[in-house]
Amino acid sequence: MPIPAQHLKAARLHLQKSDPTMKRILKAVGPCTIKTSSDRFGMLVNSILSQQISGAAARTIRSRLVDDLKPNKISPDAIAPYTVDRLRELGISRQKAGYVLDLANKVNDGDVVLKKLGRVDDDSVIEELTKIKGIGIWTAQMFLMFSLGRLDVYPTDDLGIQNAIKKHYQPRGTIDKQKMEKIGQPWRPYATIASWYLWRSLDVSIQ
Repeated sequence: MPIPAQHLKAARLHLQKSDPTMKRILKAVGPCTIKTSSDRFGMLVNSILSQQISGAAARTIRSRLVDDLKPNKISPDAIAPYTVDRLRELGISRQKAGYVLDLANKVNDGDVVLKKLGRVDDDSVIEELTKIKGIGIWTAQMFLMFSLGRLDVYPTDDLGIQNAIKKHYQPRGTIDKQKMEKIGQPWRPYATIASWYLWRSLDVSIQ
């Protein structure tokens, strides 16, 4: 389900008041159009396929998988019969194919219950998801943000976030996680929305 409009409004007001730099970013980027997906399994598969390749390449591979699965959709039951070699024929690396099959098997076996994740806190979601091969903290954070719609997630390991922090907050010198956490502290409890704006800010001119 999408993030409610009243939460987005509250987030914008908070970010504008708490951080002058973020206020300029908000003005340049415009309204927040963050989108969430209710397809939890599909989103995790997409995240695995997207690791360490360009967005365009990931979309091409996902499109091949979707076409190959027709008339079925991406789901644990549809993925489970595949083999690593069959997934490799679609352009998925051997390692990622293993990750996708591990995800499907753990969901099918009940080791990971995606439906219940909306009822537990962020740390518990990350703990549950990182049981799956190929899913680390970053992927779990993307799930929190874009599947569960959690409002206060700050993915400091994300390269785009790091580049945006360097661009707007520390154009000279190095940036480490401790500095990033300090910079992001005023955004709480809306770090997800701030992160969305940081990603978008890489494509616009900030006055």
